Amino acid sequence: MKAEPAATGAGVAESPDPRVEARADTHLMRSLLVGIFIFMTVYALYFGRAFFMPVILAFLLALTLTPIVRLLRKRGIPEVVSATLLVLLSICVLAIAGYLLSGPVIDLLNNTSSIGQQLTERLAQLRRPLEKIMQVSHQVEQMTETSQEPGVQKVAVAQSGILSSAASNILSAGTSLTIIFVLSLFLLASGTMFYEKIIQSFASLSEKKRALRVVYDVEREISHYLLTVTIINAGLGTVIGLGLWALGMPNPLVWGVAAALFNFLPYVGALLTIVLVAVMALISFDTISYALLAPAFVLLCDVVEGQFVTPMVVGRRLEINAVAIFIAIAFWSWLWGFVGALMAVPLLVVIKVFCDHFEGLGHVGNFLAAQQTAVVEDEPVDDNGKAAA
Repeated sequence: MKAEPAATGAGVAESPDPRVEARADTHLMRSLLVGIFIFMTVYALYFGRAFFMPVILAFLLALTLTPIVRLLRKRGIPEVVSATLLVLLSICVLAIAGYLLSGPVIDLLNNTSSIGQQLTERLAQLRRPLEKIMQVSHQVEQMTETSQEPGVQKVAVAQSGILSSAASNILSAGTSLTIIFVLSLFLLASGTMFYEKIIQSFASLSEKKRALRVVYDVEREISHYLLTVTIINAGLGTVIGLGLWALGMPNPLVWGVAAALFNFLPYVGALLTIVLVAVMALISFDTISYALLAPAFVLLCDVVEGQFVTPMVVGRRLEINAVAIFIAIAFWSWLWGFVGALMAVPLLVVIKVFCDHFEGLGHVGNFLAAQQTAVVEDEPVDDNGKAAA
């Protein structure tokens, strides 16, 4: 007789709480909405790359030049004047670099077959153990070709004209460059307009101050990082170009510019530069021992820049862990090709700085940070276990 109330109480205790179920359903719905939003964003970035790529590049260029505009504004030069001069200077630098690099790059592209043949001849002694394997694969290929039925014909798909494809690419590149420079000019010349719009979006004075402080800190850190890294990469390219010129390497200007551009890709860019310089050095110099000096010099410059110069100038706080870097490079190269790969790390730094300034996204910024920035240093303590002053 006394067991029935206990059983009834146990049954009531085991009944699900409607508030818990509601919170679980809300969390599940929120996760689904976030997943759908991310999927649709990637979809839009992939199929709308003709629009989003120049727009994002314009914002990155504007952020890179913002410290210079701010410095000139303190000297009494208006934003419109300094922004116009900087954008025109960027266009001139790009035009001069394109003119100087067009000839050597076209020659390299036209001589790719002869470069491969010369490299094969220089490395002939390394191919001897593989000759038997190559002969077997060649015999298998011949057997495959002879085993085809007599009535079967090979179908060749005619490709579109080279001239029309080149004209389309040039027109697309010209349109993208126009969008980049015009939009970056408007962004730089706008001055404090965005800060005023942010202030007007909040009601209370405390919210206005907090929003303005966060946005200003984010803009200052990102612009300082982008400008500093751009200057470091330009210096690295200059040093590598001059060093290769002193070693007698052909087209040192091409390899200096390539080293500066590829250095926006940590790890991958340096390795790619070393490999390309090593290939050209092997076919350009008489002895292999002297040819190895060129990639060794590039390796030395990359080590000095990556281990000493950049950490000392930029600081450790904005360093990104290697896993996040490789994932970002793979994602953006799949999304937007080589240009996307160059933008991967700057965009990753932008995301990290934003996450560090918002409490709800702190775990994302912690994941993107390098290991040494995520570890809290132990404070010195006294005999009583309290932190020392």
